[in-house]
Amino acid sequence: MRSSCDIDHNRSVDKKALWLARWARTTIAAIGLGFLGAVFVAPAVDAHETARGPKSVADLADQLMGAVVNISTTQVVETRRGIPIPQVPEGSPFQEFFEDFFEKDGATKKRKQKVQSLGSGFVIDPSGLIVTNNHVISDADEISVKFSDGKQLIARILGRDSKTDLAILKVDSDKPLPTVKFGPSETMRVGDWVMAIGNPFGLGGSVTIGIVSARNRDINSGPYDNFIQTDAAINRGNSGGPLFDMHGNVVGINTAIISPTGGSIGLGFAIPSEIAQHVLDQLKEYGETRRGWLGIRIQQVTEDLAEGLGLDEVRGALVSWVNEEGPAYAAQIRPGDVVIGFDGRDIDTIRDLTRMVADTKIGRKVKVVIIRKGKRQTLTVKIGHLEASEDLQRLSRKEQSSPILLGMSLTSLTEAERKKHGLGATVEGVVVEAVEPGSQAAEKGIAAGMVIVEMDQEIVSTPEDVAKRVQAHKSEGKQTILFLLARPDGGELVFVPLRLPKE
Repeated sequence: MRSSCDIDHNRSVDKKALWLARWARTTIAAIGLGFLGAVFVAPAVDAHETARGPKSVADLADQLMGAVVNISTTQVVETRRGIPIPQVPEGSPFQEFFEDFFEKDGATKKRKQKVQSLGSGFVIDPSGLIVTNNHVISDADEISVKFSDGKQLIARILGRDSKTDLAILKVDSDKPLPTVKFGPSETMRVGDWVMAIGNPFGLGGSVTIGIVSARNRDINSGPYDNFIQTDAAINRGNSGGPLFDMHGNVVGINTAIISPTGGSIGLGFAIPSEIAQHVLDQLKEYGETRRGWLGIRIQQVTEDLAEGLGLDEVRGALVSWVNEEGPAYAAQIRPGDVVIGFDGRDIDTIRDLTRMVADTKIGRKVKVVIIRKGKRQTLTVKIGHLEASEDLQRLSRKEQSSPILLGMSLTSLTEAERKKHGLGATVEGVVVEAVEPGSQAAEKGIAAGMVIVEMDQEIVSTPEDVAKRVQAHKSEGKQTILFLLARPDGGELVFVPLRLPKE
């Protein structure tokens, strides 16, 4: 049995213990909360912002809207009335009547009609310089630019470039215009927020936001594809409009979408600002682009090619043809060489080399690293002028008729032919321009737009190459040539054997 004294004493101890326990818990909790706050609370992050994006881009949009413009173009085209002359039995007394009536009524006469298109653009200089896409203003007879305040001005073209789909316009304004500036697109990371402003479906002044969903995209629209992919809604009419970062810098120019319906499905593409600025500076200064030129045709190194060429890595650009009038030939670059370095930079894909050469100043001497028969060499090449070489090639093609071989009319593979037939940037060879009806080639399924890549596993690059191979086979007494062709709109490869005609 416990005494009262014992009981009082225990109570006293309990009170002190309880007080100490409470003090300890309070102190530890305070220290713990402070520690946890330092670790988890600072810096303060808005959960709403991280989960769903910026709370608002209203201030940013309001700041930039004045420099983004709507562009409308008008083109006059000739059309015919779609009323056919009624068909009557030959020799009918009504035949002459119908012919006279429809001829007088103008059913078969050409008529002029105005066709309009819409796009977007943005002002980069207060004097009135405006950037847009080339396809927005191509073939336009009149270009009208409408600003966010309702002002409308007529624009003229200062320069344009079909290869990167860029154009620069000039309007005359009685006061300085609001502008936006380019920012670095190379620092943009997948997941960064971006904002597009443009003129979708002619509605004007529309703002959408999203993220950078991919970088360095090649969509086979041209030789310099290096697009920023975004899920910010981009629709018809957004072409030529700016893609902004969250600091209000233009990091891309909205150019294309992939969509089965024509509306946004979250796959939009923008030209990076670094590529655009280089081209626009040339258009401003010269009215045209001045790209570097080597005078070679290249193809991507694959695993099979790397093994056959004795390469340690699957990288580089394989030279399949060298223009004897070009800078590369003078520098001793030859077919079969693999370019792995250019001006101190590594070449991993053919797109790397294409862009680096194009961006190099004309006349500059550059070190090119190649692998030839398994050995590494460094050559010096003086960069030529791409556009000047293309002009010479066009003149040369006009002077020469396309050869017809085995029922096929052949022509060289140019950028115009790539666009005409939807050929990818990696396809190389000789274009089948036309096929004679009833010929062996037509019966075997060869059609205009296909590209002859190889003949009996030998690469061909010009119509002359094809003619030489055919002649060589004839002289050797061979009866069949195995063609490797690439189909248009996809580049699917197919082997087709053609028999040589008997002499």
